[in-house]
Amino acid sequence: MQKIYLSDAGPKVSPAVYGFYRWDSEAENNAASMEKIVNLCLELDINTFDHADIYGSSRCEELFGQVISQKSFKREDLVLFTKCGLRVPHAADSSVRVKHYDTSAQHITRSVENSLKRLRTDYIDIFLLDHLDPISNLEETAIALEKLKKSGKVNNIGVANFSVFQHQLLASYLHTPIVTHHLEFNLLNTAALDNGQLDYIKQRYMRPLVSAPVASGRIATGTDEQAVRVRRKLQEAAAKYGVDIESVAVAWLIKLGALPLIGTRDEQRIRNIANAFNIQLDHQDWYELYTASRGEIQE
Repeated sequence: MQKIYLSDAGPKVSPAVYGFYRWDSEAENNAASMEKIVNLCLELDINTFDHADIYGSSRCEELFGQVISQKSFKREDLVLFTKCGLRVPHAADSSVRVKHYDTSAQHITRSVENSLKRLRTDYIDIFLLDHLDPISNLEETAIALEKLKKSGKVNNIGVANFSVFQHQLLASYLHTPIVTHHLEFNLLNTAALDNGQLDYIKQRYMRPLVSAPVASGRIATGTDEQAVRVRRKLQEAAAKYGVDIESVAVAWLIKLGALPLIGTRDEQRIRNIANAFNIQLDHQDWYELYTASRGEIQE
C-alpha cells in the first residue's frame, strides 16, 4: 500500500489502519495474539495502528509496546494513534462508577503520559479526543493539547465521534489544526453522509477514519432487511470484480476518501479489507450499493 497524507496538515499513514477497539476479551489479549496481528498488518503494508487508553481492558497499549520493543523495525516506521475521553467502569479502576466522558486537561495529560509508558515510545503520532465532554473547560482542554504538541509528546491532534458543531467548537479554541476525525461509517450506517460530518471533514481537507467498515460482520451475516438487501447487491458486484463481498463494501468507503479502520482478528477478513484497494469501483456501482443501503435515492 502506498502511504497517503491524513490531511493537508497531517502525517502520512497507510490507507488502511488497524485498530484494537474490538479487543475486549482479556483471555485473548496476550503478546502472542498481538504479535500475530502486527506481523500480518506489516506484511500487508499496514503500518498505522489505532489505540485508546481503554482498549482491551486497558491492556492493548502495553501488549503492543512489548511486541514492538522486541522487533527489528524502527519506531519511526510505525504511525501510532491513541485516544482518551470515553471512560467506562472496570475492575482495575474503582474510581469510574458510570460510563462517561472526560476531556478535562488533567485527564488528557495523565492519559497521554500513561499511553507513552505503555507503548514504550517518546511520542504519539496522532492523539484523538474520543467524544467531547460538555462539562469540561474547553479552553483548558485546548491549552493541554497545545502543550502536549509543543512538548513533542503528541505530533498531531484529531477527534473521534464528534458532531460537526463539536468539531468546529474545539477547532475554534486551537491554534493547532485537527488532522482527522474517527467515526463509525459503513454501508449499513451512512448517517455521516446525511448529518454533514463527511462534508465538513472534506471541507477541512481531512480524510475520515472509519470504524466498523464491514458493520462488525453484519454485512456478511446480518439477517435484517437492510443487511440482506445490501448483501444481495454486494454479491452481484463481487462476482463482477472477482472479489469477496467485504472487499467491495470497503471499496465503497474508499471511493469517498475514507480510511478503513480494521477491527477484526480474523486473518481472511483482514486480507479482504486490504484487497479493497485493488478495486476500481465503477461510479454507478457505487450508487447501486448506496441505493440498496437506503432503499431509495433522494430526488
